[in-house]
Formats: sequence, C-alpha cells, structure tokens
Amino acid sequence: MKPRPSATASEPTRRIALWDWPLIAIRLIALAALLLLCVSAYYLVAPFTARNPVPRHFLRWVGTIAGLRVTVLGTPPITGTFFLANHVSWLDIPALAGATGTAFIAHDGLADFAPLRWLCALNDTVFIARHRRSTVSDQVEQIRKALKETGALTIFPEGTTSAGTQLLPFKSSLLSAIGTEDDSVTAQPVWIDYGHDAAEIAWVGDEPGLDNALRILARRKAVRVTLHLLPPLAGEDRRDRKAMARSAQRAIEEASRKD
Repeated sequence: MKPRPSATASEPTRRIALWDWPLIAIRLIALAALLLLCVSAYYLVAPFTARNPVPRHFLRWVGTIAGLRVTVLGTPPITGTFFLANHVSWLDIPALAGATGTAFIAHDGLADFAPLRWLCALNDTVFIARHRRSTVSDQVEQIRKALKETGALTIFPEGTTSAGTQLLPFKSSLLSAIGTEDDSVTAQPVWIDYGHDAAEIAWVGDEPGLDNALRILARRKAVRVTLHLLPPLAGEDRRDRKAMARSAQRAIEEASRKD
C-alpha cells in the first residue's frame, strides 16, 4: 500500500466521459451504504471475536462493487502466513484481503488522512516508515506482534506500485520480522496478475489516486485478477532477509513467465 504513486510508467490515456458518471455515482452510493452497514456490524461483532471477520467481507464487497472478479490458484495459505506480493493497484488490497483475510503493512503516509487511518486500523493494518532506518527494529517487533494477532500479513516489497508488466526490486529490511528458522511463520510469495488489463488498472506515474479510482469505477468491463499463491519459501530461500526478498521476487518472475 502506498500514500502516493511514485513508480514510472506511461500514463493511462482513457478519460472519464460524461456517460460514465451515472455508473460511478451508483458505485459510490453502493460503497457508502456498504461502509455504513459494515461499520455497524464490526462493532456488534467485536466483543465476541479476537479477529473480526467483518473487514474481510467488507473488502471483498468493495472489490465486487468496483467490478473486481478474483480467481485464486496455487498453494492454500495457513495460519501464520506472511505474504510477499507484487503491487499494481489499490485493488490488490480488496482482492487479497477478500480471498485470504490478510491484514497489510502500509506506509505511514496513509495515516496522515484520519478517516483512511481509521478504516485501515479496523483491518489491523501495520503502519511503518520505510524512510526511517533508525526505526526498523521497532517496526520489526510491531510486525511480529501483528502476525501473532492477525494470522496473516501482506507486505508489498517493491514499496510502491508498478505497471504490472515487470517487478521493481524487492526491498528486504522489514523481512527481518520473519525468523529464518521460525517454522510458525510461513513466507509465501503471491503473484497478483491482472493479465492484459494491467496497464489500464495500474496506479503509476503522477496520476492522482482519486483519478485512478474514478477511472476504475467508470469501467464497465469486469476487472479480472488471478492471485497465484506460490509455494512457500524454504531452506536456502529463507537463509536471511535478503535471500527471502530475492527468492520471492524470482518466484513471482518465474510464475509470470510461465503464464
């Protein structure tokens, strides 16, 4: 997750036409109604469960309203999974959360907008400051605690979104949260694949987030995404955090070449 787009790619050329606005309005009204319903359900359920199931269903329906259609392939995750996924769009979050129930590690820039921080907190989001090297050890401890509490966490090691056609280098610093010999935590790469639609869906360059969201909400054709849950890392692939970053990136690149 990211507060602002910073990857480089060609800008989407499609603009919102006048006749697109009724569909956008319908979807925005549906999202607002869903939010009101799920917030009420969240606080009703909260006293009776350690891991509230409402955010997972909320995010799944956010994706559905936005036109997202998710297919899941590969190795089913288990409790205590740390997902390492490529990052293309804000749609990655409802796709992954709806399919697996995962919480996310997000850049602390998202926390600057209070309503968004509140929504993220409902899904147990862990906010980190990637640019503050002095706080990495504290962030690692925060991530370890969150993994125990949530059962699954996702990090986007690229640190920002890409155009969906090739990966940016995976950063390794926060992977120290996964002990190389800790069998209770599974490190599992995930390839988020939008197929031929990746270039249109991707949030890259200088496009404002609101413009990207409106473009997707104006889209009449379904957004089809396949989540490839790849085999968990093991052995030498978990030797240290840098090996984990390299191995996860290689696994996703190899899966994309086979498709």
